[in-house]
Amino acid sequence: MLKDKARIVRELGKIVGPNAVICEEDELRVYDTDGLTIFKAMPDVVVLPNSAGQVAEVVKVCHREKVPFVARGSGTGLSGGALPLEGGVLIGLNRMNRILEIDYENKRAVVEPGVINVWLTNAIAARGYYYAPDPASQLACSIGGNVAENSGGVRTPKYGVTTNHILGLEVVLPDGELVQLGGKTLDTPGYDLVGVFVGSEGTFGIATKVIARIMKKPEAVKTLMAVFENLEDASNAVSGIVAAGIVPVSIEMMDNNAIQAVEKGVGAGYPLDAGSVLVVEVDGPRAEVEALVHPITEVCEKNHVREVRLAKDDAERLLLWKGRKAAFAAMGQISPDYYVQDAVIPRTKLPQIMAYIADLSKKYGLRVANVFHAGDGNLHPLILYDSRNEGELHKAEEMGSEIMKACIGMGGSITGEHGVGREKREYMPLMYTEDDLEAMKKVKRVFNPDGVLNPGKIFPTGAKDVKAGPSGQRGIVEKVLGHS
Repeated sequence: MLKDKARIVRELGKIVGPNAVICEEDELRVYDTDGLTIFKAMPDVVVLPNSAGQVAEVVKVCHREKVPFVARGSGTGLSGGALPLEGGVLIGLNRMNRILEIDYENKRAVVEPGVINVWLTNAIAARGYYYAPDPASQLACSIGGNVAENSGGVRTPKYGVTTNHILGLEVVLPDGELVQLGGKTLDTPGYDLVGVFVGSEGTFGIATKVIARIMKKPEAVKTLMAVFENLEDASNAVSGIVAAGIVPVSIEMMDNNAIQAVEKGVGAGYPLDAGSVLVVEVDGPRAEVEALVHPITEVCEKNHVREVRLAKDDAERLLLWKGRKAAFAAMGQISPDYYVQDAVIPRTKLPQIMAYIADLSKKYGLRVANVFHAGDGNLHPLILYDSRNEGELHKAEEMGSEIMKACIGMGGSITGEHGVGREKREYMPLMYTEDDLEAMKKVKRVFNPDGVLNPGKIFPTGAKDVKAGPSGQRGIVEKVLGHS
């Protein structure tokens, strides 16, 4: 419980206005979880500033009083990254949602952190431009949150993740100082502090302005749906496309459980009897794009594709993408609850990890819907469970833990875009030695020496069964690769 809460609430109210302070328990419940609802933590106070100056003044109060605080955007995060684990003050950035500047000549945009991802593309589309990073939640997620988590999206294979499109930031440091990192030029002098900040999961400071790179729309786009009888053939096709030297914008994969959910929820046109579908998109000069359709089809045919369907127009192309991007939300059509994973493996290991996940599904008696960014090996197995059944959530968590360890054992990572946050902090020792983790903590202390900004995230707290370092994964590797 926050000490001297009434006094602090009054002071915060003077900064942001009394109508921008929330402290009643029933209203605070709106902020006690993010998109990963298995974790909950209630803030003592929520403030809703509308300017960088107000954010800085609120942070100065928290710093002076040694009150823990955390920034939050749209609340679509999937790792518990913006949860107030120690109570304190939650700074909601939703009202800071203006597009401040668009410089078409230099292909730059300056936005506030509460701008929803797709709003930027919508604002510049008429002039033939777009913002490339597009997480599946782009209709709801904020650019400030994308910066914090270094979000990916379906265009990652060709255009990279958020950090590849952020040039500069205005940041409120944990003591309330307002600083500029980077700028509008491609390579500012000095250390790449923007690169350090993007993906720091809200533990280094609060971004209050973002300078983003915008891009000219390509001359042509082609989207193909490839239908396979099983996940193994689809996985091999992914490796084959990349091995052929083709660089698609996207290669997305869904299994039958995901297809069933999407078709009930959206009706995107995926065949209900398919074992798996790939959605492959290429863009660029018209001649180049036209020339890529045949080799992609050839690779799929070598891997026993049942059908390759080329979207005949923009309407059909957008419907295919609507289905993919609605996949998480559509899970309610087939399951009361799901637990989403976010790990990365080398693309060549897709068949092995899919087989391993299928075995785990039988072992735990829980269905899995696989829907993920196959083009960059970013897995999102959705473990389906019913929280009304005693013990099912625990089983889902145990199964998720086995998936995570297997991905690391195959040379992968515990997160591709959702962040470590609260959820995966205990897995960090599986990837890093104690010296590695201490080096990261030293960087954090430079920005956040008192630890009051977003405490309890990223670094392990000493949980039990995840103590092995990188060299301790041989057994997992041998177990998983037994499926090859």
